[in-house]
Amino acid sequence: MAKNPALRRWTVAAGIAAGVMLLFLVLRPSPMTVESAKAVIGLMRVTVDEDGETRAHDRFIVAAPIPGRLLRVELEEGDAVKQNAEVARIEPVPLNQQQREEVLARIDAAEAMKRQADARLAHARDDYEQAKRDLARAEGLAKEGVVSNQVLEQARTAKTTSGEEFEAAKFSALAAASEIRVARSGLVGMDASNAAHKVISLHSPVAGHVLRVVEKSERVVLAGAPVLIIGDPNRIEVATDVLTTDAVNVKPGAPVYLEGWGGDHPIRAMVRLIEPAGFTKISALGVEEKRVNVISDFVDFPDGLSDGYRVETRIVTWERQNVLKIPGSAAFRVGEAWNVFVIEGGRARRKTVQIGHRNQTEAEILQGLTAGQDVILHPSNELKEGIRVRAQ
Repeated sequence: MAKNPALRRWTVAAGIAAGVMLLFLVLRPSPMTVESAKAVIGLMRVTVDEDGETRAHDRFIVAAPIPGRLLRVELEEGDAVKQNAEVARIEPVPLNQQQREEVLARIDAAEAMKRQADARLAHARDDYEQAKRDLARAEGLAKEGVVSNQVLEQARTAKTTSGEEFEAAKFSALAAASEIRVARSGLVGMDASNAAHKVISLHSPVAGHVLRVVEKSERVVLAGAPVLIIGDPNRIEVATDVLTTDAVNVKPGAPVYLEGWGGDHPIRAMVRLIEPAGFTKISALGVEEKRVNVISDFVDFPDGLSDGYRVETRIVTWERQNVLKIPGSAAFRVGEAWNVFVIEGGRARRKTVQIGHRNQTEAEILQGLTAGQDVILHPSNELKEGIRVRAQ
């Protein structure tokens, strides 16, 4: 029986179509392998990251008040000293006319510093009393539900900070009084007949520990030469020098996270002060940079840290919960606009997005994406609109 011509034509057409489809599947390019991540909602922080150094909150340098022969210092680093305890001795030499004028000028300067320290102490005492009254009012209003917990926490922080400033002002006043006694001890050298037989004792202005012995051995020193540095190693702060362009975004009270200090967890601190004057520093690449010190106080004080230890500081300049964010490596510019590639149906689709804050690893998305979308990381020049992709 003869075959049906129509059936034969359909059989041939189907074979050709299958061959074409097989050829297409064999020759078509395979999907490009890409790295991807999801747009998520969560906490985002913008920080200034720099190396910092711990230092005693109050450092007192015991210096030679007059030129003379410094006798050997018996104290060692770490030794505890009491207030007004003798820490060093100097045998004065007779003074000439210029040196006498310098001694008198040093006494006048010390007395002026004492008046300044007394004024600062009075101001700090008033601030501390006001902070205690503000905290008492805030606690009462918080119980009635009039103010938020954040306002109450700010009042507590203000009381703690003002209390520390009050204590620091007390130490400064004591140190200024000690400087007057040290400066007046230089009058001994004015009497040439007395100078050869007089030994002047240098006393610690405060109770603390010897942080450093600058001059250990017996030798002749000039007036003003540092002999010892005294402070409290258990009351330390963190000094971080940052670029002045970054410092303008740092505010007192900003959270600080300390890492790389030797422990297995970050330490919390809080910015107390941005020093009013900057300085020039040469970077590792030989570039002059304008920097300024940011001073932070510990919120969590770990055991083991003392004066002069290195830490990695992350100073928070902006922080917010419930932020739509993506890895920063997914965003790229086309002209003035920010763009990302998303994966839709196995293909790359380019979308224009509006980016807000950025940090070292993440970018805030204000418009253009929704949570859960897959974005392509590190998009290469070969990645085009509509190309087939496969996420790792």
